[in-house]
Amino acid sequence: MTIVPVSLGERSYQVRIEPGLLDRAGEALLPYATKRPFVVVMDANVAQAQWPRLAASLEAAGLKAEPIVLPAGEPTKSWAQLEALTDRLIELGVERKDHIIALGGGVIGDLVGFAASIVKRGCSFIQIPTTLLSQVDSSVGGKTAINSRAGKNLIGAFYQPALVLIDPNTLDTLGVRDTRAGYAEVVKYGLIDDFDFFEWCETNGSKLMAGDAEARSHAIAKSVAAKAGIVAEDERETSGRRALLNLGHTFGHALEAEMGFSDKLLHGEGVAAGMALAFAYSARRGECSSQDAMRVSAHLRAVGLPTGLKEAGVDASGATLVEHMLHDKKMSGGTLPFLLARGIGQTYLAKDVDLADVEAFLEEQRG
Repeated sequence: MTIVPVSLGERSYQVRIEPGLLDRAGEALLPYATKRPFVVVMDANVAQAQWPRLAASLEAAGLKAEPIVLPAGEPTKSWAQLEALTDRLIELGVERKDHIIALGGGVIGDLVGFAASIVKRGCSFIQIPTTLLSQVDSSVGGKTAINSRAGKNLIGAFYQPALVLIDPNTLDTLGVRDTRAGYAEVVKYGLIDDFDFFEWCETNGSKLMAGDAEARSHAIAKSVAAKAGIVAEDERETSGRRALLNLGHTFGHALEAEMGFSDKLLHGEGVAAGMALAFAYSARRGECSSQDAMRVSAHLRAVGLPTGLKEAGVDASGATLVEHMLHDKKMSGGTLPFLLARGIGQTYLAKDVDLADVEAFLEEQRG
């Protein structure tokens, strides 16, 4: 087992990573049990693919569980589903010291975490992520949220889990497209500040996509450690360090918004296209070499990820996409900081970006 600590003082917790861990989760959850059953929240797909394993593990450890099954897909991160979930949690008599379990991908993790943060002014919760994207990114760090009509993740809270259990074997049931989407978040850590890891991705990305156990476990552990280090330095994005984790997200969220936050463009696909656009725009500004920008796009394209507007299926004008960006959470004083790069592994937060120039850039990309 690989254990990655997330060091946040009294809110510190462990991320435990081990193949087959889901089948032994009951033992790991024993210290977190109360007299009431664990409430386990999942979507309909995970209920079929992973819940039987967790249920058997809990039973073997003498623990009881109350499952809640929600619809699958990004639309579940909504006011309606948040209301339904919180009402159900209250009906079940959940108390502050109880640990609600989020079993699934980023949608379930974000929704359950936010629900836990507001039910009775804060209950505990545990993340058991089952997708690559949630294992390497969304399950760690305490960002919880739902979407609004105006944009993605605009309603939420920083709320840390008590424990994260990662079983790479859950990825065996994941489709190729979902694996690719999660891989975008893996590459992100190399592009932020670890050129050597980006080179590892170039060499081993295809192995990971093919299900190679060693490559998969290494990528997960490396990504979690990178994120844990950044979160420990800047939990709530006050210093700007944590903002680096948003590489590709300003462009990517705009693309997702244009596609209606639907399965037409998965979050990881939007991030991939967004990272490629961020490097292309950095090259346009003369801050990053065109060779680096092309290298990033070449790798993302090689694993089947979109690297531009057309590949993402987006045909919106630059003005329309910039309008989506105006709802970005990073807006401050009417200015939108952008994550740009001086090279691979040299991402930085730019606070001097002219949105009119971004609009012109996106029109060029559209053409």
